[in-house]
Amino acid sequence: MSFLRDNGLSITLTVLTAATIAGMIFAGTQAFNEEAVIHGEPTVSVASYLATGHFLSALFENWESEFLQMAAYVCLTAFLYQRGSAESKDPDATSTDVDEDPRNKRNDPKAPWAVRQGQLVRTFYSYSLGIALAGLFVLSFVFHLRASAAAANVDAMRHGEPPIDLWTRLADAEFWFECFQNWQSEFLSTLLLVLLSIFLRFRGSPESKPVAAPYSATGK
Repeated sequence: MSFLRDNGLSITLTVLTAATIAGMIFAGTQAFNEEAVIHGEPTVSVASYLATGHFLSALFENWESEFLQMAAYVCLTAFLYQRGSAESKDPDATSTDVDEDPRNKRNDPKAPWAVRQGQLVRTFYSYSLGIALAGLFVLSFVFHLRASAAAANVDAMRHGEPPIDLWTRLADAEFWFECFQNWQSEFLSTLLLVLLSIFLRFRGSPESKPVAAPYSATGK
């Protein structure tokens, strides 16, 4: 039971992720087959649907925007401030108050392996969360582009038009519309979290300041 208690957040989020992807798959298969019937094309099974551009484009389009949001959030909050927000560091605190120099822990046997290595490894590890999220964003963007091109070619075939390559799809306004319609919502939701956490509370959440904390208080 201690395992469930200690990992309840990640377990619950994993289950919710799997459940919503499953819902997306079955709803997407139905929508895809309905469109196929309209055009006199054969329907596909759920397994076959997983390889279609229709599914993969939508999946990676959303993953891409989420990784962009998290990468931007992690990186921007390291350098920028919002006084009073639970999502911001204290603009009046010194850097050592917020994050101790990892070089001070390079001889600590309890410190992570990377902290006890040379400057290059230690520096990379110091920014590894933002690097990883940015890398996942780039990968998702590439997969979204490939799948979006595949989906566009299916649509082109239905209308008797020639297929397009990746570079043509990259220059297509429709592809960028797909991107921007998700990116703007991620930045907006992050902005609202930053601002609403100044005035609103959720007792017990680490994303909220204490209920009795003044509006001017920054951080947890």
